[in-house]
Amino acid sequence: MTITAKTPWEKNLGDLPMHLDYFDGTMFEAVQETARMYPDSIAFDFMGRSTSYRTFVQQVENCAKALRTIGVRENDNVTIAMPNCPQAIYMFYAVNLIGAIANMIHPLSAEKEIEFYLNESKSVTAITLDQFYHKFESIRHNTNVVNIIIASVRDELSKPLKAGYMLTEGRKIKKIPKDAPVIRWNEFMRMSHMCFYNYKVRRKADDPAVILYSGGTTGTTKGIVLTNRNFNALAAQVKAVNPMFMPGDVMLAAMPIFHGFGLGVCIHTMLAGGGRCLLLPRVTPKEYAKRIVKCNFIAGVPTLFEALLRLPNMDKVDLSKLKGVFSGGDSLSIELKKKLDRFLKAHRAGIEVREGYGTTETVTACCLTPPHMAKEGSIGLPFPDTYIKIVKPDTDEELPYGEEGEILLAGPTVMKEYMDKPEETAKTLRKHADGLTWVYTGDLGIMDEDGFIYFRGRAKRMIVSSGYNVYPGQIENILDANELVRMSCVIGVPDAYKVQKVKAFITLRNGVPGNEDTKKALMDYCRKNIAKYAMPYDIEFRDDMPKTLVGKVAYRELEKEELRKLGKAS
Repeated sequence: MTITAKTPWEKNLGDLPMHLDYFDGTMFEAVQETARMYPDSIAFDFMGRSTSYRTFVQQVENCAKALRTIGVRENDNVTIAMPNCPQAIYMFYAVNLIGAIANMIHPLSAEKEIEFYLNESKSVTAITLDQFYHKFESIRHNTNVVNIIIASVRDELSKPLKAGYMLTEGRKIKKIPKDAPVIRWNEFMRMSHMCFYNYKVRRKADDPAVILYSGGTTGTTKGIVLTNRNFNALAAQVKAVNPMFMPGDVMLAAMPIFHGFGLGVCIHTMLAGGGRCLLLPRVTPKEYAKRIVKCNFIAGVPTLFEALLRLPNMDKVDLSKLKGVFSGGDSLSIELKKKLDRFLKAHRAGIEVREGYGTTETVTACCLTPPHMAKEGSIGLPFPDTYIKIVKPDTDEELPYGEEGEILLAGPTVMKEYMDKPEETAKTLRKHADGLTWVYTGDLGIMDEDGFIYFRGRAKRMIVSSGYNVYPGQIENILDANELVRMSCVIGVPDAYKVQKVKAFITLRNGVPGNEDTKKALMDYCRKNIAKYAMPYDIEFRDDMPKTLVGKVAYRELEKEELRKLGKAS
């Protein structure tokens, strides 16, 4: 009972082809083709400054020459720890142009996490912003990184904004020593003049191109190796299921580039199709609201949309330019969707929110609600050439329509592998008798007779906080390594804004007092070792933890206790 996208989408959109033709080259080559067609069109805007496709490609080529000059070679890994800004986009495509692999990480990661990502990927070069330099420098000696390139937001600002930035945000940035062993961005780009040999490397569509990180289906951090074909296929699919898209349309690129949706849809899909990216380096509801009036397409997580609805002074906002509003990263509640749809209608947008679903193992979304045809509670239909089936968990036994089981995915965006983890890869990617390689997502869902998918929850233990996946096992490992802690358990607590927030329960070692000083010491330790988005909002000390019959910590009991507390509070 495998349902492909072709029948439902054809029925609902009419002219969508049964199969799509995919660009058989690299990501940079796909964007270069677009630049040849629209050289004077704007590729992206950043804080009051616009960059044409012609200039964009020139800057990528200069960046590629500079990478070759400092010794980056084919198949080397280059870590990009950047927000959505021009230098990050240039570097991403330059790495692709010279046949290297872009290792995308969260710039707000804790020091130990950065060290892990650099070593896991065996990165030889890294780029980050000046404000994150000290984190990189503190762990650099534990890695094999040869070059650290330091960029600054101010270098890409328009002149009117540059002075204001230096008086506000710029003043907060800790100064980098003049003799620091780094290469400043402008100095780095000048190195392109020293490249006198061929810097372009011919790569195939199925060659590895990008590494994104996820807990996968088991909760253990893994590097997900994605190919040029994965990203180019995604670009073609997204355009196919959004026939209203036209070259020149503006997408608010607020979703971060270390996230599959931010990189794959907000950046690559737009640039490969002649779109215009409005780069937003830091997302706040206020900044988001200010810019959506200029956009044709916006995307966000439910948390962001919830905050948007709470903003004052939104009465006169005109959203008539919007052609698409997409929600992902976590389930969009039926009630929040209704509120958002009412908000859009009240502000002259002739569309409704469209919910999507996907995994980093397939880059990002591979399923989307058709325009003007939503089914309540559904995450939509799979993309063209993408297949979904519902099976009895961890088997290949397909289940009847309407019966809950594990969601499996197959198609041209399926990852190449987990980096250096053949056993984990074999668990997640399995070839069936139909000849397709299926991703075992660990997510539960239902398919109806029309091929619409309904997400029902995570089969594996995971917390989704503000759209980020937080894996309790990772946090517990960090806590358990502290000398004050005997045992820990981490759970997600329902939250109106974040959907879930992280709470830690800790049993202390004998003799350690369970007081505020101990809690402060542990919170300071967490800030050093845990990313900001995964930080516990509270630590509760326990003399002992509830246990299951086989002696494991009964985390579900702790979840129930928190729910009871919330019930009493409300």
